[in-house]
Amino acid sequence: MTDINIATVVLAAGHGKRMKSAKPKVLHEIGGKPMIAHVIDAAKTLAPAKIAVIIGDHAPEVGDFVQSMDPYIAVAVQSPPQGTAHAVEQALPALKGFDGAVLILNGDTPLVREETLQALVGEIKNGAAVAVLGFRPDDPAFYGRLKLNEQGALEAIVETRDATEEERKIDLCNGGVMAIEAAFLHARLKDIDNNNAKNEYYLTDIVGLARADRRKCAMFEVDPDEILGADSRADLAEAEMIFQDRARAEALEGGATLHDPSTVYFSHDTQIGQDVVIGPSVVFGPGVIIGNNVEIKAFSHLEGARVAAGATVGPFARLRPGANLLESAKVGNFVEIKNADIGKGAKVSHLTYIGDAEIGAGANIGAGTITCNYDGFSKHKTTIGAGAFIGSNSSLVAPLTIGASAYVGSGSVITKDVDDDDLAVARGRQKAVKGWATRFRKTNQGER
Repeated sequence: MTDINIATVVLAAGHGKRMKSAKPKVLHEIGGKPMIAHVIDAAKTLAPAKIAVIIGDHAPEVGDFVQSMDPYIAVAVQSPPQGTAHAVEQALPALKGFDGAVLILNGDTPLVREETLQALVGEIKNGAAVAVLGFRPDDPAFYGRLKLNEQGALEAIVETRDATEEERKIDLCNGGVMAIEAAFLHARLKDIDNNNAKNEYYLTDIVGLARADRRKCAMFEVDPDEILGADSRADLAEAEMIFQDRARAEALEGGATLHDPSTVYFSHDTQIGQDVVIGPSVVFGPGVIIGNNVEIKAFSHLEGARVAAGATVGPFARLRPGANLLESAKVGNFVEIKNADIGKGAKVSHLTYIGDAEIGAGANIGAGTITCNYDGFSKHKTTIGAGAFIGSNSSLVAPLTIGASAYVGSGSVITKDVDDDDLAVARGRQKAVKGWATRFRKTNQGER
């Protein structure tokens, strides 16, 4: 961590009209987490003393969301929007008395890395008044240009609408992320005017003011992927792709095997142990923790689930929130688990729903078994003891307890508790009517 006081200002007042959504742009998700949460979490790795988020009056839910993340985040409203410098001005009351580096981020750039922010703040520590992220996009048409002097130091940022033909030939562009010395920001932000093509107060003009004061301005160049701004659904899809590629690389580096990495999708908080094998087309939703030596077979979907060492999941399995597989448990194909503990070595091999249940160690749940946990008003629990055997096509009507080493006969509908070591059978008796099929066919054939 850079040994300089840090405050963070996140700009999140944009309307995001290109998203064509009732949801504010910065609340759209990457890896199952809102973009602005990615930005704030990246900033928090630097342990900022203050965080302020600037929102628009059209989207109070953005302020509600960030304060649900951290009630100490200051929220200020920019109304009406008059440019990025005007937005930062709304944060100044929250920064009163602060001395150090002010890190200014955009709420729709979720891929910026901690080490990049560290480097930017480091420039302020080393004497720069302003430090800016730069990048070289394939098409620089819509980006402000970074003008460097002969020594490679930043001289000015020129917005594309205000740039000359010669300035537009510059391929080094403004990434929209800055660090500014707090004292300089407080002293000079008010001197930025709106004498430009958009009649807005550009925060980028702070570079020119710093150079006029003979202060150093620094530029730190990064890969374009890192500061991709998601302004549209297409941008959102591109950012998701970059996030997933990073997550896949981290999983591989951490000791997991991915049979077809491009088809595996991770959440922002997925935890994967070592020697985990993940088949094709596996999706991890939020809240999944996978232990060592686990195999997740193809076309499985996991969310809010824990899978302990040595367990097997899938193929075509669904683990919903609250699914908890203990060591060496097996959940097979076309099995759905919800809010249930599957004990050590227990098997739920195929075509089964287990919800609101506790399955004991070594128990075997036959194909087609259902825990009938919902009566239309409330959920009820099924408890199955260690070593129990549940025959195929059984319906277990909760609330229900089946004892250790008990048996349930196939095709049973069990409505009463079963004691340890007992056999429970609840089905209609089979009846055979001799010759019935022959008489039936003759009767029907005769009617034709």
